[in-house]
Amino acid sequence: MADLRREYALAGLAESDLAPTWLEQFDRWFGEAAGLPEPNAVVLATATPDGVPSARTVLLKGYDARGLVVFTNLTSRKAREALANPRATLLFPWVELERQVVVEGTVEQVERAETEAYFRSRPRGSQVGAWASRQSSVLPGREALEQRQAALEERFAGQDVPVPAFWGGLRVVPTAVELWQGRPSRLHDRLRYRLVEGDWRVERLAP
Repeated sequence: MADLRREYALAGLAESDLAPTWLEQFDRWFGEAAGLPEPNAVVLATATPDGVPSARTVLLKGYDARGLVVFTNLTSRKAREALANPRATLLFPWVELERQVVVEGTVEQVERAETEAYFRSRPRGSQVGAWASRQSSVLPGREALEQRQAALEERFAGQDVPVPAFWGGLRVVPTAVELWQGRPSRLHDRLRYRLVEGDWRVERLAP
């Protein structure tokens, strides 16, 4: 393991390179990541009210000035933790570009209309799957999940799949957004937008 290493030299990141806002900068980098496999794959870290952490990879499904949105079963571990302890971190690991983006912020549930609009955009199989999976609960085996999916396909045959009441969106409202660009000799560029008393401040962090 000690010999697994590479030099990062694709690009640098100077203060003068940054867009005026975190949103414009994230949009710029997200556009440059668009050719990667699953560019919207993001690690979402949450914690229980007493500080026990957990993390998992999810898919970002929207972002704007209000924050970054993922959708999930609201009884899942991530949702239960995020709603009980409404702080979270998102990590975009764009390894091929030698980049990371780390977003820290508060969590809020998205409005129902937004959840319903996104749910209706999903493939039908994923809509039924949202009903079939009691996310994060223990299963006796794969067969139980497949049987439940089949039963729900039959239940909803010939009609639109309704949006489950237990399914919704979580928005991470940023308080800090760090842009990380790999550099040679591990002297990486780390620039962070941080919200301080209502204003955004740009800071350079030591690598």
